[in-house]
Amino acid sequence: MIVEADGGSRGNPGPAGYGAVVFDADTGDVLAERSEGLGATTNNVAEYRGLIAGLTAAGELGADTVAVRMDSKLVIEQMAGRWQVKHPSMQPLNAQAKQLVAGFAEVTYEWIPRERNKHADRLANEAMDEQAGISRPAAKPTAPAAWTGAQGTPTRFLLLRHGQTPLTVERRYSGRGEISLSELGEQQAAAAAERLAKVSDIAAVVASPLTRTVQTGRAVADAVGVELTTHDGLIETDFGAWEGLTFREAAERDPELHGRWLGDTSVAPPGGESFDAVHRRVRRGRDDLIAKYGGGTIVVVSHVTPIKSLLRMALDAGPSLLYRLHLDTASLSIAEFYPDGNASVRLFNDTSHLG
Repeated sequence: MIVEADGGSRGNPGPAGYGAVVFDADTGDVLAERSEGLGATTNNVAEYRGLIAGLTAAGELGADTVAVRMDSKLVIEQMAGRWQVKHPSMQPLNAQAKQLVAGFAEVTYEWIPRERNKHADRLANEAMDEQAGISRPAAKPTAPAAWTGAQGTPTRFLLLRHGQTPLTVERRYSGRGEISLSELGEQQAAAAAERLAKVSDIAAVVASPLTRTVQTGRAVADAVGVELTTHDGLIETDFGAWEGLTFREAAERDPELHGRWLGDTSVAPPGGESFDAVHRRVRRGRDDLIAKYGGGTIVVVSHVTPIKSLLRMALDAGPSLLYRLHLDTASLSIAEFYPDGNASVRLFNDTSHLG
């Protein structure tokens, strides 16, 4: 991935802000944008803050190698180790950036002229304008965050499905039953934990209380350095009498009911729970987590249906979405919920950390 970052200060020191953008190195697609007003500070501080934001975003996206491009000669040369970091205000920022760099296999640095850094420069200036209460003309967006109109700081949900279990291998309905991770599932949990350990400022790791999610969540919590907690709202669908059956076995057992269940989210398995009921339960759980960790980043370790429900909420989509999404074991998705009711899906079913 490519990280381009910029920062500015109107007065130096003065009202400052940064912008950072992450590109796919192969396609040039925009994968993430970050920007923020910083109050009154210097250009150099803003430049470093932009770099830190860009590296953080690349880490969240699972980058292994990163090419950093900036028009700040100072930051590029200091990060490359060719210049000393003498100023006291730069030293902690340099240390923070290098800590993030340590989480990647390789990071390279390239100075580029300002005209080649227009995207990050625009984000930095927009952040400074917003901080100053200056309205800018609407521009053609280059990423979803530019056109949602969302206001405020979102609560970021890093949605992790649990690792593989023996029932997932056999493609059996696995709801409320207690089952442990397989050997591969434990390896998947460790790989996900290693990836999420690169994400800065994780406020909490919250899991469904079932064994498979607790095992996965504990690996992540240990790697991140926070305490694992559980929430009943994140538990999987109760499949009732279909628990442990394959698709075919359930269809043969209750052909008429199974057929209706496949097309109607209000229909419940015998003795079980409908997808509509799950959706309402998960929504209450999401609201609980936002009330507790609002504006922060949390890892949510859960199951297929609750994760799909959270993505459905973020996309403001109908129930048919549940039948159109596929989630692999130990996959990562990212949804952000803003205080004004807007939301954004940043990532879906990413398993790059399992390769």
